Order: sequence, then C-alpha cells, then structure tokens
Amino acid sequence: MVRQYKQICKEHKCKAKVFTQMSGNLKEKIGSPDLVVLFTNTVSHKMVRCALDEAEKAQADVVRCHTSSGSALAEILMEKCS
Repeated sequence: MVRQYKQICKEHKCKAKVFTQMSGNLKEKIGSPDLVVLFTNTVSHKMVRCALDEAEKAQADVVRCHTSSGSALAEILMEKCS
C-alpha cells in the first residue's frame, strides 16, 4: 500500500511521506507538513497522538479516515489539494 499511496499523491502533485509504524523519531521524520492524513484503523493511538501534535505545531490540516483504501486517499487529495 505504501507504494500505491505515494503514486496517488504523485498523481495529485503532492509530496508524501508514508508512515505505517510508530518509530522512536517519528516527530523528527514528520517535519512540517501542510496536510496530515490519518488512516485511523491502521495506526496506533500513540502514533495518532504524535502525528496530531506535530500537525498542530506546523498548523497543518488534519484529515482522519477510517478506511485506508487508495480511493479514500484519492478523494481526500481531490478535496484538499485542488
């Protein structure tokens, strides 16, 4: 799915970082995004909390989606990046 997510983002002219697991230095890896998409059914609560904290610091938009499908991501990007 990571490759598919990156391809969908590329098609919408969005630069993407995809995180599937919580790592110790996730805060540093996130950077300062414009948009954070959280697929809530596939990540831990700790990872969600970390991503939300970093999104708040960067004043980034946050979209939570229970479905982690490629079409769900495409819909989000069509709405947010167009």
